[in-house]
Amino acid sequence: MAVPILQQIRVGSYILKQKLKGNKRYPLVLMLEPLFRCNLACSGCGKIDYPEPILNKRLSVKECLDAADECGAPIVAIPGGEPLIHKEIGEIVAGLVKRKKFVSLCTNALLLEKKLHLFKPSPYLFFSVHLDGLKEEHDKSVCQDGVFDKAVKAIKATQDKGFQVNVNATIFEGAQPERVAAFLDYARDIGVGVTISPGYAYERAPDQEHFLNRKKTKELFRDILARGKGKKWTLNHSSLYLDFLAGNESYHCTPWGMPTRNIFGWQKPCYLLGEGFVSSFKELMETTEWDQYGTGNYEKCADCMAHCGYEPTAAADALANPLKALISGLRGPRTTGAMAQEISLDNQRPAKYIFEKQVQTFMTDVHEDKAAKAGASDQSGSKAAAGKAKDTLAKTA
Repeated sequence: MAVPILQQIRVGSYILKQKLKGNKRYPLVLMLEPLFRCNLACSGCGKIDYPEPILNKRLSVKECLDAADECGAPIVAIPGGEPLIHKEIGEIVAGLVKRKKFVSLCTNALLLEKKLHLFKPSPYLFFSVHLDGLKEEHDKSVCQDGVFDKAVKAIKATQDKGFQVNVNATIFEGAQPERVAAFLDYARDIGVGVTISPGYAYERAPDQEHFLNRKKTKELFRDILARGKGKKWTLNHSSLYLDFLAGNESYHCTPWGMPTRNIFGWQKPCYLLGEGFVSSFKELMETTEWDQYGTGNYEKCADCMAHCGYEPTAAADALANPLKALISGLRGPRTTGAMAQEISLDNQRPAKYIFEKQVQTFMTDVHEDKAAKAGASDQSGSKAAAGKAKDTLAKTA
């Protein structure tokens, strides 16, 4: 599945309006995480390493829809955790579709067939199923045998029900270009497009040895994309982002292009990097020190080439340079010749590690909230007991 024409037109119109308004920073995709709980524990994931009270937390339907209204982005991606665990996910998606948001519901597909009745096919809804390669690679990535087969079965069942489906693949160190190419052949043959991106080095991911650095990312994607010439792969990316992955562009990331709303609030500065939270989208945009982040500015961003940071950059470049984008689209990503100059890391600031402090703050709030509720319950119980005693005395007087 390529990016639908309706979506291309709506997003292009939205970007043009932002430019005409003189807005330099605007969102393209809202990353809406209604929960962190998941039914898998993937080795490269940094999203589920939380205490139980946090994993049990959910955004309400109203909080999700308010976030979409507040942000105004034309596309809403719903990752997690596993969104299908959320008991109100059907209502959340229905509310977003009613607002004519293009909704990408991300899922590992283990619950997909069971939950399909909660949704209705729509040009505004598609399921994005997590597949990190063919059976061997994917099952290894998710640390559980049999998941690939279940996901493929669910994809076919979802297609049969009339839903749009694509897959999202994260590529790690050690990936074999010929195997990735074979996976892209397979995705084409079962009728799904692919969103593909190098894995971000989450500081809390159990496996820290298999994240790609920028040089290896470019070399790997050149090798992969060179194998796709004439194969008609459906890659759900702009041609300029694919050129970037192949080392032909020296893009800086656009972290505000895909802002994140999760159970903590609006996450600074981006989906992949949690360095604080604020209570409103306006506050996120106005108080985040954007120039402090990105490759060349911050150590944690040094090797990142993920689509959530760079696809908005490529989209803005395409609008500013339509002829360049057209040539790139017709030619395909260049896979030979000199690469674009890399961004210098000489002046990047050192990484700060604040995850534990954030969790501690949240857990303190949880305990204080429980204590307050317990106190209110005790006070209510005392008043009830006093009232009952008063009634008893009145009856015996």
